Amino acid sequence: MEDRMMKFYSKESNMLALHAMHGHFATSHSHINYYVDVTSIKTRVAEAKQAAHVLYSRIPKTKYVDTIVCMDGTEVVGTFLTEEIQNGGIMGTTNQHETVYVISPEINSNNQMLFRDNNKGAIKGKHVVLLLATTTTGETIRRALECIQYYGGEIEWVASLFGTINSVDGVEVETLFDENDVTGYAAYPVADCPLCRQGQKIEAMVNGFGYSKL
Repeated sequence: MEDRMMKFYSKESNMLALHAMHGHFATSHSHINYYVDVTSIKTRVAEAKQAAHVLYSRIPKTKYVDTIVCMDGTEVVGTFLTEEIQNGGIMGTTNQHETVYVISPEINSNNQMLFRDNNKGAIKGKHVVLLLATTTTGETIRRALECIQYYGGEIEWVASLFGTINSVDGVEVETLFDENDVTGYAAYPVADCPLCRQGQKIEAMVNGFGYSKL
């Protein structure tokens, strides 16, 4: 599979590229004809820093940000995003330490998101940014928003390194890359997948962390 991987570069920076592999893949909520890999953006310091810079140029300039909640291993990008936010003069008045928290939710055995007691203070009453690796249907965003709101957080905006939707439940989603950056990208409902109807076998299960071959 790996020898089919292609690179797609950002229009804003030739330092940023996502990798994508054509085929038949399954996420937890849909089937897709490209596996999109943002591993290098999440794990290489130079790329993560550039990704944060480009994302910050796209996001709405809200007055306050206290906390960045990172999904799918996006903590490195999230850390650099805090620098962009603070250098841009955005700071949450509710944060007595005058800095931005970078945290991730725990996913339990029932696939539920939660924050332990020691991290609740970074959410309750705080202005929160949600950062994800990839987004196709918006279901993960919806669950994360419900979780953050349950713990008393106020959502400021949502960002994803790759995404195909513009908003979830009225909350705008800003993306670093979208389906227009990957030629021919398509996502299908599980029950109405043309690749399944054609008898094409699913090659791997995929999510924001990577893929597992079947």
